[in-house]
Amino acid sequence: MSYVDGGVDGLIIENHGDIPFLKPDRIGHEITTGLAVITDRIRQKVDVPIGINVLANAAMPALAVAKASGANFVRVNQWANAYVANEGIVEGEAAAALRYRKAIGAEDVAVFADAHVKHGAHAIVADRPVAELVRDVEFFDADAVICTGQRTGDAAAVDEIEAMRAATGLPLLVGSGATPDNIATILPLLDGVIVASALKHDGVWWNNVDQRRVAAFMDKVRTIRSGE
Repeated sequence: MSYVDGGVDGLIIENHGDIPFLKPDRIGHEITTGLAVITDRIRQKVDVPIGINVLANAAMPALAVAKASGANFVRVNQWANAYVANEGIVEGEAAAALRYRKAIGAEDVAVFADAHVKHGAHAIVADRPVAELVRDVEFFDADAVICTGQRTGDAAAVDEIEAMRAATGLPLLVGSGATPDNIATILPLLDGVIVASALKHDGVWWNNVDQRRVAAFMDKVRTIRSGE
């Protein structure tokens, strides 16, 4: 509740503690069912939009969790194309996931898709600029695009944010590295940010949420939004 009490606009629930991450075809039913139950319990207690991210890149399990629990959107780290990650070769999930979303009647669950995702090497598509990767995500019917840095807590480069912004009319978010120090610079270029590390005790992602940090961060966000 510290996030919501601190004033955030929404939540993302994910299995970030399941390290090392499994590839999508090895995600066990215990992960999907556990996340569905957890999400349902949280949804009953909060009145903000909720998203699901099942790591690593498990779009269809995430959609199943969202459908079962009443969540509003999923985050998919590799929606189009492929890349080399810690888990091995990770391929885009869009083709199968969109058909699965329709089959389970979850068309109202939005897809927030990373482009040039963190924790991976895009050598497979290195001959194409990031703007083209964004256009691929849009072409594959994502509902929003996410820009990230190279790793958890790493800030996205401003020039990359600007290139992505110019390449799509979809909502654009930053998915890593947003802090009180850079939010005034990046938020005017975006429709939102996904932030965790900066809101934890000592700014470390695996620590507990620090509600004072959340409230201070959201105070800055509200000031930026108001144009003051």
